[in-house]
Amino acid sequence: MLRCLVPSSGSAAASSPRATRVWGRPLRAVATLGGGGRNAGAVSPARRGRLVPQGHNPTRAEELGELAGGLACALGRREWRLPGGRPGRAPEEPRGEQPASAPVAPRDLLGCPRCQRLLHKPVTLPCGLTVCKRCVESGPARPQARRVNVVLSGLLEKCYPAECRVRRLAGQARSLQRQQQPEAALLRCDQALDLAPRDNSLLLLRAELYLTLKNYEQALQDANAVCQNEPLLTKGHHMKAQALSGLGRSKEVLKEFLYCLALNPECNSVKKEAQKVMCEVFFPASENVHQNLTSPIQSRMLTSRLKAQCSSHENTQPLEEGGSAGGSKNPSEKSDVFRNTNSSVLYFILGLHFEEDKEVLESILPAAPSTGLKRQFPNDLEDVQDLNGPGKIPKKDSSPQRNMTSNIGESPELSIDVTDFECALCMRLLFEPVTTPCGHTFCLKCLERCLDHAPHCPLCKEKLSELLASRNFNITILAEELIFRYLSDELSDRKRIYDEEMTELSNLTRDVPIFVCAMAFPTVPCPLHVFEPRYRLMIRRCMETGTKRFGMCLSAEHAGISEYGCMLEIKDVRTFPDGSSVVDAIGISRFRVLSHRHRDGYNTADIEYLEDEKVEGPAYEELTSLHDSVYQQSVSWFTSLQDHMKEQILSHFGLMPDRESEPQSNPSGPAWSWWILAVLPLERKAQLAILGMISLKERLLAIRRILVIITRKMNSRQELVNSRERNN
Repeated sequence: MLRCLVPSSGSAAASSPRATRVWGRPLRAVATLGGGGRNAGAVSPARRGRLVPQGHNPTRAEELGELAGGLACALGRREWRLPGGRPGRAPEEPRGEQPASAPVAPRDLLGCPRCQRLLHKPVTLPCGLTVCKRCVESGPARPQARRVNVVLSGLLEKCYPAECRVRRLAGQARSLQRQQQPEAALLRCDQALDLAPRDNSLLLLRAELYLTLKNYEQALQDANAVCQNEPLLTKGHHMKAQALSGLGRSKEVLKEFLYCLALNPECNSVKKEAQKVMCEVFFPASENVHQNLTSPIQSRMLTSRLKAQCSSHENTQPLEEGGSAGGSKNPSEKSDVFRNTNSSVLYFILGLHFEEDKEVLESILPAAPSTGLKRQFPNDLEDVQDLNGPGKIPKKDSSPQRNMTSNIGESPELSIDVTDFECALCMRLLFEPVTTPCGHTFCLKCLERCLDHAPHCPLCKEKLSELLASRNFNITILAEELIFRYLSDELSDRKRIYDEEMTELSNLTRDVPIFVCAMAFPTVPCPLHVFEPRYRLMIRRCMETGTKRFGMCLSAEHAGISEYGCMLEIKDVRTFPDGSSVVDAIGISRFRVLSHRHRDGYNTADIEYLEDEKVEGPAYEELTSLHDSVYQQSVSWFTSLQDHMKEQILSHFGLMPDRESEPQSNPSGPAWSWWILAVLPLERKAQLAILGMISLKERLLAIRRILVIITRKMNSRQELVNSRERNN
């Protein structure tokens, strides 16, 4: 067995440099913390002579913080087999066959991802995640105030009425507690515990209320119940320590504080409280126990030595049991120094090798590890990490409710029908459900159509200007999961209807959306400012179907829309906060309207596309010669324009396209010809007539005649200006 005997001060081993390193401050921590010899009755001269080698000063009370950390570390290893690994590294699970992934239980599906409890007053965040309202309010960064999700709240009330009542009572109790009405809060808490007696969060709340009322016995009873239900819950041990402190049981208070530090070593407030209690337990008559507890450099050295001693004990095999110190063939037979009271790391840290020391420590800490935990880590700390690194015990579940077994019954499956997830706008099953900040849930497409008309909620009329400006229409994840799991057949039918609608809207010859505005030409840019609700819907549908195309026609007095039009393709859409947008489109082809009708407020039409008739032989040679001639005539006309006019034309229509070597390569004709038609100051009737021509020769001749007329007018106007200048 590993010997924990301290050599006497008179021996050669004690006076050697190695003894100074090994048996220095760690082993005389408690024995010399009694005020540097002032409390002579507590530590005998013989003990001081054996535990404090010559040349060393007594340990000061300011080192108690490091000592408390060492105690907590050793206690956590011994009680719960917590590894002292590196920060953020969780213990490994035993390797073996991994069970098949089981389906998520209904209760877990309706659980809050933050507190791991059943959702209470569910609030859907802008990202689509749904959490308890209390979890949102307690978060580090509170988003825009959002109300309870009406659909999910109604579903919870329907499926879990008893537990919802418990949560309401708990919320009322906490509200009364904040209003400093502990008696009324205690009454609500008792009512809730009648429905859920093993609810750890309610037990902790009632214990806190009992502490406020200075009823320490009842507070201790509730805190003890929580510690039994959830041994690794830090808050339970801290509440128990407060109750014990009120009863004046200092040694038990110290034990609970050490439990808290073992579970959460980074809690400085608990560490300071543990230091004060240690002073009260070990040095009740000391005059300097509450002095500055800031750890100096010597205190950090103490910690490193404590960890070094722990590490040496963990990795050392007893030579008497056979085998070398390198390890054992059977890990289960490995010696565990933490289970043996006489060779415990805890005693080794403190240097308590005398009977009176053990009696004090055993009155505070249990001598054997707890056997009440269901989970043990494999190989008894065989893979403990290097303790010289910054040790951090992995945090266990901080929720007091996660593993709670409640008396409230729950059905194995949720009772959900279509009416639970019905859109209030289309009266059908929610498809791509989106929740507004006011808590109402709609289909994404239905909500967007409503916001096209007014930035208000369709039900409560609350302003949704910020939602419209951000366009943050994220799907409500929980609602979508519930619909997919419990209403799969209805969802399939709903999706089939949606796909049929998208297929119908994607048809580019039948029911093509028509924007009735201005004249557009192939290959020519056509920017649009879209602000009317009907056209906002039309543009959005063009983007959703993926066609990104719509027709442009002129309005007709009797027919409604013109006979000919141009198909436009959307290149970019820039949406403004008020919902309007600027659409950058360009013409791609011409069409003739066969029939037209209305759909959701905008025009649609059945169309046929137009292409130029191709010619060959002498007719082609004549067309080529005409093409080159009209192109040069167009360039000369544009060059003769004044500079400010040219700048305006270029900023709106762009540069004039180059002449094409093959005039019949494009089914709609040369790009430059459409550019010049868009630039020329023509009446709409003339533009519409030329747009419907399917003969390139006739279109080029028409452009030539227009250029001749415009040039003559320009020349006559210039001559008139010159004559006036001469007369003046």
